[in-house]
Amino acid sequence: MESFIEQGESRMDCELKIASKHNRPFRIATQREIRTGGFLGLFSKPGVQVEWYFTPNYKKPVTADTEEDLETRKRKLIAAAGRNPEQAMQSGKDASDKIINALNELKEKIESGTVKEEHPSFTKVSDILKANDFSESYIKIMLEKMRKELSLDKLNDFETLQEQIIEWIGESISIYKEDEIMHKPRIFVLIGPTGVGKTTTIAKLAAFYGIGTDDIPAIDVRMITIDAFRIGAKEQLETIGDIMQIPVSCVDNKQALRKAIAVNNDIDMFFIDTIGKSPKDALKLGEMKEILEGAGRTAEYHLAISAATKASDIENILRQFEPFNYKSVVLTKLDETEHVGNIISALSEKRKSISYITDGQTVPVDIKRAAVVRFLINLDGFKINREKIEKRFPPGNADQFKWR
Repeated sequence: MESFIEQGESRMDCELKIASKHNRPFRIATQREIRTGGFLGLFSKPGVQVEWYFTPNYKKPVTADTEEDLETRKRKLIAAAGRNPEQAMQSGKDASDKIINALNELKEKIESGTVKEEHPSFTKVSDILKANDFSESYIKIMLEKMRKELSLDKLNDFETLQEQIIEWIGESISIYKEDEIMHKPRIFVLIGPTGVGKTTTIAKLAAFYGIGTDDIPAIDVRMITIDAFRIGAKEQLETIGDIMQIPVSCVDNKQALRKAIAVNNDIDMFFIDTIGKSPKDALKLGEMKEILEGAGRTAEYHLAISAATKASDIENILRQFEPFNYKSVVLTKLDETEHVGNIISALSEKRKSISYITDGQTVPVDIKRAAVVRFLINLDGFKINREKIEKRFPPGNADQFKWR
């Protein structure tokens, strides 16, 4: 498919030029911003360059409209715009109104002869992203990126195109990075709405550090719960603590929390389980925030969100828990959903990072450090080359939690 280049002050200006020259349907494949005119790089103006091609299988209709060349009409309009307004007023009409009406008529003529459909790859990419539960705003951004950065050749080669889309999706995922300076003891507070698995996640994290892994030695940890109101919450955490031989404390006010940390100030790390509240319950969230003030200023807050949550609900949760100044999101229950576009969309648009992912109930096995690859391999409809994306987005030190 042969493509052509046109430049102008705007996309509409380019379309006017193409239509006036050829008077047959065409499609804009891509567009990008450029600088035009000037001398030695000075006094240039912003403009747009489009790559376009004729609509396939087009047969030019024989009508009275085609007898008048659009370029001739355009010259007439320009000439009309340059006339003395007083002369134009003698006809009983405002000259500017006549020109505006004529321009609108010309625009309609161009649009009626121009197929506004875009390259088929735009529709294909949009459909795949929708099937993965990406938000409309995220899809719009992705399609606009395609228009500005991809040539017609790349749009025609869908295998190469999808690799580019996957890379862009990966670039939109932010992985949480630890602060260079850590305070001891380190205090990890997990907040979030009811039913996202905070207690189980706290237990997994405590086991992750208390038992250790091949690359991280075991450290001295404690678990604290302020969820004294939910039936069985304390007992659940104590049972897990007994199995892992990790002590558990239960507090219900700011002073008790401060004391529980102070008397164990030689501990490496505390994990605090919080009350599960609806993000709409501002009063209860305020009460919980007051209790957590006992954890001190160095405490770091992480927000637990279930992967099965709708994109619109995720945005509400992110906003409602903003007063806690959380550092990252811990994504839970990844095993309970088939698509991850909702999570990627919401976190990307709110510029929030991800620290951990849980994908099962087993403690401590079903928890992993967040990594871009973990999300990309869950995308449906794209041909995933895992080797390539692992080279492009290696876990590295950025995904590792430190404790000292």
